[in-house]
Amino acid sequence: MSDLSAAFVRLHARLAPVAFVPEVRLHQADEPIGLWELTEGQFRSAQPPPFWAFAWAGGQALARYVTDHPELVTGRRVLDLASGSGLVAIAAARAGATAVRAVEVDERAVAAVALNAEANGVRVDAELGDILDGDAGDAEVVLAGDVFYSEAMARRMLRFLLRAARSGARVLVGDPGRAFLPRERFHELAGYDVPVPEALESVRVKHTTVWELDPAPPGAAR
Repeated sequence: MSDLSAAFVRLHARLAPVAFVPEVRLHQADEPIGLWELTEGQFRSAQPPPFWAFAWAGGQALARYVTDHPELVTGRRVLDLASGSGLVAIAAARAGATAVRAVEVDERAVAAVALNAEANGVRVDAELGDILDGDAGDAEVVLAGDVFYSEAMARRMLRFLLRAARSGARVLVGDPGRAFLPRERFHELAGYDVPVPEALESVRVKHTTVWELDPAPPGAAR
């Protein structure tokens, strides 16, 4: 991670427990809208919005599920896509994953993942890049929190996740009812009422589901 990105994370986010997964501490923005406006104003760049500074509902639900069901990842290689703060990756590392790879397209998010992993005393390999046109490598479990928020992202993400599942990986996503989740491709594992920043979601709690991807086409014989 670059020193500038790490300094930005430390300056604008405070280390605190995650609301729904208090076992994990993350660098989080106290005032979401202020940081959002800052990155679109004085600190505007080609980087994505500061998704890394908040514990989004999908990630919180998925991290809670992994924490409560460590057998999902214990002794396995894990890939966390669009990792943001690294919450899900850190939960997997804490639950006993052999190796955890967290991929992000935002340099500041990569810095946040590294800082957050260090703060939680776990190892996460934070990687900068867009891998959605490739494959999941040697990952045995693929995790993705809150990634179906736009149509374009959903199409690319689903194709990637299907390739991973058809290669033998278990694929889980956390989703709080985003419009572009293809529910017909998934089956539900758990549901939670997750506290969220009202300034970002317009509500204080979002019902959020942990889903597992079925690699077979909808309606296919089993």
